[in-house]
Amino acid sequence: THLQIFAPLQFSLFIFLIFSLLYFPGFSLSSPSSTLAASDDAKDIENLYEYGERLNEAKDKSQNVKDYEGIIKAAKGSSKAKQLAAQLIPRFFKHFPELSSSAVDAHLDLCEEEDLGVRVQAIRGLPLFCKDTPEYVSKIVDILAQLLMAEENVERDAVQKALMSLLRQDVKASLSALFKHIESIEESTDENIREKVLAFIRDKVFPLKAELLKPQEQMERHITDLVKKSLRDVTGAEFKMFIDFLKSLNLFGDKASPERVQELIEIIESQADLDAQFDLPEERKLDLLKNLAESSPYTTPQDARQILPSIVQLLKKYMPRKRTGEEMNFTYVECLLYTFHHLASKAPNASNSLCGYKIVTGQPSDRIGEDFSEYYKDFTERLSCVEELSRATMKKLTQGMDEQNKRMASASNEVKDKIKTEKQNATTGLKTCNNILAMTQPLHKNSPSFIGDKRINLSWKEPVKSAVPSVAANAGVKRPAGAAVNGSNSNAAKKGCGAGGFQNQLVNRALDGKIPRIQFLLIIDVQLEVEE
Repeated sequence: THLQIFAPLQFSLFIFLIFSLLYFPGFSLSSPSSTLAASDDAKDIENLYEYGERLNEAKDKSQNVKDYEGIIKAAKGSSKAKQLAAQLIPRFFKHFPELSSSAVDAHLDLCEEEDLGVRVQAIRGLPLFCKDTPEYVSKIVDILAQLLMAEENVERDAVQKALMSLLRQDVKASLSALFKHIESIEESTDENIREKVLAFIRDKVFPLKAELLKPQEQMERHITDLVKKSLRDVTGAEFKMFIDFLKSLNLFGDKASPERVQELIEIIESQADLDAQFDLPEERKLDLLKNLAESSPYTTPQDARQILPSIVQLLKKYMPRKRTGEEMNFTYVECLLYTFHHLASKAPNASNSLCGYKIVTGQPSDRIGEDFSEYYKDFTERLSCVEELSRATMKKLTQGMDEQNKRMASASNEVKDKIKTEKQNATTGLKTCNNILAMTQPLHKNSPSFIGDKRINLSWKEPVKSAVPSVAANAGVKRPAGAAVNGSNSNAAKKGCGAGGFQNQLVNRALDGKIPRIQFLLIIDVQLEVEE
């Protein structure tokens, strides 16, 4: 702790001599060189005390130009003088605008001193430059952002505290200055500084958004605009971090208007290269189809009509017309049938020309006069084949579970864990097959009733507690325990109003073989979380 700046001179010199004797073994009162050095140091500190005392007592401090110039000059003195100057320069800065440039330059030099104590003291003083001269906020924040590269913990801590002080003082200017280090796409941008600033914003700013972003609506809009600019050149992880943050704002929260939800979707769209070839790895296709199924209840009739042709095309791809001995991917079929039901329930007559149904709505799009009987025959044959495969698989899984129960009695602990996993997989498989049978049954009719509510509980989703009796499957098929289905939700179609257009444009492009480089799954996930 520093001595009080304005203590009497004699006491200050006495303390200085004692400090030198205690902490500098080489110091000797009898050594000419040491005595001379100590005398110079004492003289510098004595002068600084005098400058500070006069400035502190002066009513019109701007008249004491010589005193402030002396303080600035002392920044070139001894280590102790530099630490004292680091306190005095920002303290009286506002009174000498004509010396502002030289004062700031001298203080910044102190931030780069070899002595850690000097650097830390200088860093702590940086926010004081902006207390009465807010026009310096951007410059000081920019400097502190660069100082985040400091290796010493105590120094880095001082930098972070100084930045937080400025954020509380002027959040708008401070955020703007920080984000310049992120949004810049110039080659000269220091990537290391950019990473440090990103980490600071993620770890220190985002968690305190409720405290810092005031007034809330204005500042949330400001930081949203800054994030938009920053998304021009980000990694996948950075993109997700920013989107997750935006979703946490009230602006895009649970009570967000359709316009705000659409804005969030458009932010994602701005990063999407919709003409890029969709190159989704095989292991990610199931994730895409699951997300597609979960988002299908929230589409609009217009979007449903647009996407249905692609869904039917995929159903024909994964639902064989005849048994060939090749394995069918049951979860793919479950996802696609679930999606088909929800989309067709919103645009029922669109299925006439796709599947040969005869659903009359009175609209020209019914196309009742046209013959699509071949489509109907093809589609229902595929449904029948899927049902046969599902029943056969259910029988095999049930028998397998009986065998697993027998093995469990005499198995070791290690083997028991393996058997439990097998049983869990078998249970999920039974749910999948049961769902498929429940969804194929109504589709055999010429004018089917599509399942547009949440009666079907997808096999990978936890069943809800308030279940209703299950949809009856084909004759002779008993719905296994644990395959409870969700209750109907008549409000489901109301969710996501105005927010499904872009998502479904991406779905259609994805199924056509094109997708943005930003993973399609993230886009689906963003809308689902915002809507729910």
